Amino acid sequence: MPYFSIIIPVYNRPDEVDELLESLTLQTYSDFEVLLIEDGSSLKCDLIAQKYEGELNVRYYFKENSGRSETRNYGMERAEGEYFVFFDSDCVIPPFYFEKIKNRLAENYTDSYGGPDKADESFSDLQKAISFSMTSFLTTGGIRGSKGAKMEKFVPRTFNMGFSKEVYQTVGGFKDMFGEDIDLSLRIRSKGYTCQLISDAFVYHKRRVSLRSFYRQVHVFGMARISLYLLHPSSMKLVHTLPALFTIASVIILFLAPFIPWLTVPLVAYFLLIFVVSSIQYKKVSIGLLSIVTSAIQLYGYGWGFMKSYVKKVLIGKKNSEKEELNKYYNKK
Repeated sequence: MPYFSIIIPVYNRPDEVDELLESLTLQTYSDFEVLLIEDGSSLKCDLIAQKYEGELNVRYYFKENSGRSETRNYGMERAEGEYFVFFDSDCVIPPFYFEKIKNRLAENYTDSYGGPDKADESFSDLQKAISFSMTSFLTTGGIRGSKGAKMEKFVPRTFNMGFSKEVYQTVGGFKDMFGEDIDLSLRIRSKGYTCQLISDAFVYHKRRVSLRSFYRQVHVFGMARISLYLLHPSSMKLVHTLPALFTIASVIILFLAPFIPWLTVPLVAYFLLIFVVSSIQYKKVSIGLLSIVTSAIQLYGYGWGFMKSYVKKVLIGKKNSEKEELNKYYNKK
């Protein structure tokens, strides 16, 4: 049996799956199986899976559409490895990834782990700008990296996450909710299992999104934080409220700006810093300009989702179905 079981939920992304599987054929450590779980797609990737059967131990499954959580659980139920690894279909995996993971587990075993994401040189300007806003320490995206791990306990995300079969058998699978990966990570810790950030085991996260769909995504992240707070009250930290506070402060500044113009200076300086850092990082001014837009979308979208959900679920106490919210989100996506 393979040591690793790679579980990939797929929904209408055959081209992405092709790139992902191709990157897996280049791994320097290859004791793994790949489980592609097609979640009721109309654009299937079965032929893509067949393309790599001679190079990878790949198994393809098609099931009725039920969402990403149940799809990942479906894969775990059929996995044969000792350690489960999760990628999103829009990821590309560097050749050394599994070699680094296996070495870390041999040197300092951990029951669960997560790694960061980066932008590859081949990505579009928009993809790089979105990656910047999702990973830079100048935005809330930075809490997912090594520096952010110092601000709160590290929480893996399912674009780059793994845990042992024993963890799954004890803790169970993903819940059908927003923030399902954070919820599972918190449950893993609550059972006394260890978790590590393996910062050099990164993936290239090739987000194929428009600015509009990126807004919806981060808006949902803000909503998810309140759902997680209601399930795990101690999980809420000051850092999670910053986008909402930033949104409120920005509204106040813009409202008072006609009367006190200098109030806008800190806001302008902040976005100018984003522009400079991003332009230097990617050596391209256009990406710096786009990063201002994507960072604003990330902060304000998350902040508004956080505040709206807080009012609805905490202050008003509306118990609307998480499943209904998920369906609404995916129907728009």
